[in-house]
Amino acid sequence: MHDPRVEHMNACNRVIRYLQETLDYGLHLYPSSASTLISYTDADWGGCPDTRRSTSGYCMFLGDNLVSWKSKKQDTLFLSSVEAVYRALRKVVDELVWLSRLFSEFTVPFPSPLSVYCDSQSVLHIAKNPVFYERTKYIEVDCHFVRNMLQDGLISHHHINTGDQLADLLTKALTGVEHSAVLDKLVVLPSLPT
Repeated sequence: MHDPRVEHMNACNRVIRYLQETLDYGLHLYPSSASTLISYTDADWGGCPDTRRSTSGYCMFLGDNLVSWKSKKQDTLFLSSVEAVYRALRKVVDELVWLSRLFSEFTVPFPSPLSVYCDSQSVLHIAKNPVFYERTKYIEVDCHFVRNMLQDGLISHHHINTGDQLADLLTKALTGVEHSAVLDKLVVLPSLPT
């Protein structure tokens, strides 16, 4: 930056303070007999102030262990939050299909269907109903893909309250309290002393 201001220094100091306080944080993997693969997905809507593109994110758990996560600015500009969240849903279903095929190659059995949690009732309604909606024509291929996976029994989708949505950490700015609560649920804990 060629012209840093006080607010830039304050933001920089805040990031450094956060990093110092969380140096010993990490993911802990626990032995688990649960062979369930559960994912949470969400997207903001027009969150980028420059391009108004949305950010989608997901996190996946194998049993109680966080094993996969992603946050990415979407390539397409969407006209509604439903379209943005539906694209995020399709992306997580892509990943679930890939993981289920990977596990089947290693002959690791997984109970079907794999669970996907989303906090948008509208997205879940569109995924369930094979009716063409004029407003969803921009995500029509996504709709067919997700519906096929639902009909084939590979995935099942469930509504989750916004307060319990773990993917919010990857898509939105959270308050300090919300951030800490999500980290606790993701099992991102201080490392044990060695």
